Amino acid sequence: MENQTTKFQLPKDQKEEAREIMNLVYNALKVKGYNPVNQIVGYFLSGDPTYITSHMNARSAVRRLERDELLEEIIKYYVGE
Repeated sequence: MENQTTKFQLPKDQKEEAREIMNLVYNALKVKGYNPVNQIVGYFLSGDPTYITSHMNARSAVRRLERDELLEEIIKYYVGE
């Protein structure tokens, strides 16, 4: 019989993760001198991650969630849902 307790953790809330990713991406693009809104729109329309800078690991972060998942959370935030 095992004497250790298995720890259960819920996965990070998708809404919060999407918000953190978008804030990171926006700030990284701004720091590098890009227009963050234009670059993010380019990424969403094309799916090409090269629209997102690799500075601050933003490109890796934005790929943690699917584009449709990020967009869904952005729209929910915009409409106040």
